[in-house]
Amino acid sequence: MDSTWMIILLATVKWLALAFVFVMPVASILTWAERRQSAMMQDRLGPNRANIGRFRAWGLFHFLADALKMIFKEDFIPGRAHRFLFALGPILAMAPVMIALAIIPFGPTIYPSQLGRVLDPGNLPSGGEPLQVFKAEFGLVFYFAVASIANYGTALAGWASYNKWALLGGLRAASQMLSYEVAMGLAILGMFLVTGTLEPGAIVDWQGSNPLHWGFMVQPLALILFFTAAIAETKRTPFDLPEGESEIIGYFIEYSGMRFGMFYLAEFIEVIFASAILVTVFFGGYHVPALHVDGFHFGDFVLRMPHWGVVVLQLLAWGAKVLFFCWFQLLVRWSLPRFRPDKLLDLGWKKLLPISLANIMLTAAVVLWLER
Repeated sequence: MDSTWMIILLATVKWLALAFVFVMPVASILTWAERRQSAMMQDRLGPNRANIGRFRAWGLFHFLADALKMIFKEDFIPGRAHRFLFALGPILAMAPVMIALAIIPFGPTIYPSQLGRVLDPGNLPSGGEPLQVFKAEFGLVFYFAVASIANYGTALAGWASYNKWALLGGLRAASQMLSYEVAMGLAILGMFLVTGTLEPGAIVDWQGSNPLHWGFMVQPLALILFFTAAIAETKRTPFDLPEGESEIIGYFIEYSGMRFGMFYLAEFIEVIFASAILVTVFFGGYHVPALHVDGFHFGDFVLRMPHWGVVVLQLLAWGAKVLFFCWFQLLVRWSLPRFRPDKLLDLGWKKLLPISLANIMLTAAVVLWLER
């Protein structure tokens, strides 16, 4: 097989594995986890009715029941809606984040012929395959470029519905996402100044297996800024103005069936993706403390491990970190009240933006001083 087609095939397999083995199942389970967690925090029962026979599994079957309901529910389109743009809205909401998954390094470089051996850190073999679909120096810029397309999905969904309240919700969503994307980008620039790269895999390699060298230690302010902006980007409480029933009818109020399901699932996929970017840039990606390519290093003592064992541990570590921040985002939703619309934009433009600029200038000054 031609080398170009082999590269395309491997990239496709890695993307399918990441999207359909991890992201989609976790997004589905998060719909149940959010209900269950909110019930625990509010001292009520939560989902417990869906069952198979007498087996309820703590309401775990509810997300399966929701999927079946959305599949068989009527796909209603308002009579005066713009049919093409109405259909395009859910696609533009989900597709960008699925495309952006390509830049996430979800595991180390694998050497298939060396899986049963202990690797030598100073003499790594050739022919390794990185567990990352797309590697490019402009990786994080690619993320912002693709993710910004989701703004069109929310705005088009509101406008094409021919519903003035949906239009207002779509405009609010677009303005909110644009506002907080600026703070997100500037927060990432702090790490760029420190690491000298925007390629996610290179940022993970720079952090290594020493937690004291991870992004949250060298850029703690950028971590807070990025995490706050990321929650606003996902349009979840306390930043859920576009969907807040007490404030306004949501931008996808006219959608039903699987079109509504795509908007609903896209929100949880965004939660997973935001967690993955957070882990990649600030928490060492797939790295495990003290774990190197040949095993654990504790001072002069080395606990050697075969290559497959190292790979499995690092894959599990990446997944555990992402799941932790998904859980934390669910916790935030049920802990904070909703912002007022003017306060929401004030936070983005008058607080996060100036602090982000100040962080960049301070980081640049420190980096320049250290390089003297």
